[in-house]
Amino acid sequence: MAKIAGAPISWGVCEVPGWGNVLPSDTVLAEMHSLGLAATELGPPDYLPADPEQLKTLLAGHELTLVGGFLAVTLHTDVKSTLDEADRVAAILKAGGAEVLVLAAATGLDGYDETPKLTDDEWNTLVATCAKIREIAAGHGLETVLHPHVGTHVEREAEVDRFLADSDLQLCLDTGHLLIGGTDPVELARRYPDRIGHVHLKDVRDEIAAKVRSGELSYTDAVEQGIYVPLGDGDVDVEALVKLVQEAGYTGWFVLEQDTRLKDGSPVDTPLRDTARSLAHLSKIL
Repeated sequence: MAKIAGAPISWGVCEVPGWGNVLPSDTVLAEMHSLGLAATELGPPDYLPADPEQLKTLLAGHELTLVGGFLAVTLHTDVKSTLDEADRVAAILKAGGAEVLVLAAATGLDGYDETPKLTDDEWNTLVATCAKIREIAAGHGLETVLHPHVGTHVEREAEVDRFLADSDLQLCLDTGHLLIGGTDPVELARRYPDRIGHVHLKDVRDEIAAKVRSGELSYTDAVEQGIYVPLGDGDVDVEALVKLVQEAGYTGWFVLEQDTRLKDGSPVDTPLRDTARSLAHLSKIL
């Protein structure tokens, strides 16, 4: 059977300062459990307890396991502090029973609205740092994947292709972020079936994504304007993608992730309703 997990970002819980209202972890985990999800990703640093026993107790109380965690860190500079943080987070993930560390090549700026260009030396450092983090994570029994992500140094199609050529790290295939960055996720999975180590399932409205790609609209504003929609409502061919990776032998998790930003006055049941619709769509495919 396919393994399906949730993620706190679908409930608006994000690592970006000032992103929006942050719901209590008990609320988020209880709603995941109510949908029948088996696991969750960790969420932003210290959203869930860093103490191993507290983390295990909290997850067990909601009958959830931990699949992995997203770690957006600078890979091209400040390498020592980056490696220290990777070691800290990997230890937390291991304590919670996770399987995968999901890296993103953060710029060092707050948020995902600007992406300075890297020099060749900085790019080479980024690739080398990924390899070092993989060794650290492996020491904790975790796999490591690189997550192409809007507003990071691996975002656009050329950057994704360059990373695949320069590194042997597997990817987190995030259907939404790839499409926003200009990469067809289905075509990527077809070209690199052996490089898919983890899957985040999102659906997006490409008419809004095109404005992000062109610089007409910031990523933050795009999220607020509804770039993300429940699976089946947008322009990602989710069914083709899921069937393609399964036929290629993928046996990992499908993580339902719909970046959400909750503001004052936002309906509190939106994350639950949207995730339920995505789950229903994915269940039909599976």
